[in-house]
Amino acid sequence: MSPRYDVVVIGSGTGGYVAAVRAAQLGLRVAVVERAPVLGGTCLNVGCIPTKVLLEHAHALKIVQKADEWGIRLPGTPAVDLAAISSRREQVVSGLAKGVEYLFRKHRIEWIRGTARLGGAGDVDVLGDAPRTLSAREVIVATGSAPRPLAEVPVDGTRVITSDEAIALPSIPASIAIIGSGAVGVEFASIFNRFGSRVTLIETMPVIVPGEDAAVSAELARAFRRRGIDIRTTTRVTGAEVTDDGVRLSLERRDGQAGTLDVERVLVAVGRRPVTDGLGAREAGLELDRGFIRVDALYRTSVPGVSAIGDVIAFADRPHPQLAHVASAEGIVVAERIAGRAVEPINYDHIPACTYCEPEIGSVGLTEAEARERGYDVRIGTFPFSALGRARIAGETEGFVKIVGETKYDQLLGVHVIGGRATELVAEGAAALRLESTVEELARTIHAHPTMAEAVGEAAHAVLGGAIHL
Repeated sequence: MSPRYDVVVIGSGTGGYVAAVRAAQLGLRVAVVERAPVLGGTCLNVGCIPTKVLLEHAHALKIVQKADEWGIRLPGTPAVDLAAISSRREQVVSGLAKGVEYLFRKHRIEWIRGTARLGGAGDVDVLGDAPRTLSAREVIVATGSAPRPLAEVPVDGTRVITSDEAIALPSIPASIAIIGSGAVGVEFASIFNRFGSRVTLIETMPVIVPGEDAAVSAELARAFRRRGIDIRTTTRVTGAEVTDDGVRLSLERRDGQAGTLDVERVLVAVGRRPVTDGLGAREAGLELDRGFIRVDALYRTSVPGVSAIGDVIAFADRPHPQLAHVASAEGIVVAERIAGRAVEPINYDHIPACTYCEPEIGSVGLTEAEARERGYDVRIGTFPFSALGRARIAGETEGFVKIVGETKYDQLLGVHVIGGRATELVAEGAAALRLESTVEELARTIHAHPTMAEAVGEAAHAVLGGAIHL
């Protein structure tokens, strides 16, 4: 029997390692069980970080391709060196993974290599090269998620791939079909389109990025079509045949119209499933919901002494966002609760969501439709980046800031940004919502000139009927 720990965390992703660090900061003895050869989980190793590296390189290529407009003369035609990009991606990921290892050493967190399985009474069985049983006062399950398969399009890892394989393709496909237009789908659509692939984006819903405000969805569709991305909404894939030189997809529109599409590769991006394989969750008595672990508002499971956070969880009364920063926030709450600190449930209406496509999307709070559904007397304000000096200087004039407010108390309900720096600008909206700002308070906040952030202030003025530069 191993020494008893205060906390054993299963999984070292953005939820697990943050929970471990916070628990250790509060004086608890912590161990983390991780079966992968590196720390950091999906986000760091095959998700958020490597994908954003590719997107950053795509943005750099865009600037180089427009060098003449910037008065910069370059010899020859810009070309993509995928091997060099992959090398830099690996350097970035490796450096950050080593940073997590440093945090473990700094806070005396024990990294136990192996696959964890829940036992009883606080026991965690670790399978691997050195099997053993850990004893813990509290267990935190943070096993995350993996790409969800699509029965009609079996993944083979070569012609039909997921995001895990997409970040490390050996060559740029001449053509690619992306099934699903959520954050993963539209980010890879931007990457491959900029790298020169012929991209077809397939979505069963009537709009792309269907979770966003309707105006944002429409703006992204317009921007994608201007870039030559073929968007097929209200369309589902009914089958896939791998051929000698690619994949033939069978498609069916909602109106019954059928057809086929031939591409070199297919990326399945239809969501993510919980990772609970080998965990023994059901046997341990955890309540499951479609494979997700059901938790309460403070992430307690149906088994005393076992909590769960991040992509692997489900609530009874609302959807749970699968976002890295959400998992981290949940990890802090759980660690502090276990340590005896006073904690409060997270307000999921105030969670910012960022999509790093081109143009970027950043959103927080209620969409206009959601606000109306909740019975608010809604008023909105929109301000385009094309009216900003900084946006014109940067050549980032697509998109806008949209603010959703209500009339009775001037309450700020949502901030939605599409355009350059959107994923940074949305932080102001998150802070304003957290501080219960009114729309007028946001409008009266002085925004520096010339900045992209001026659009936030102008959109707030627009809600009140007084945008200056419109």
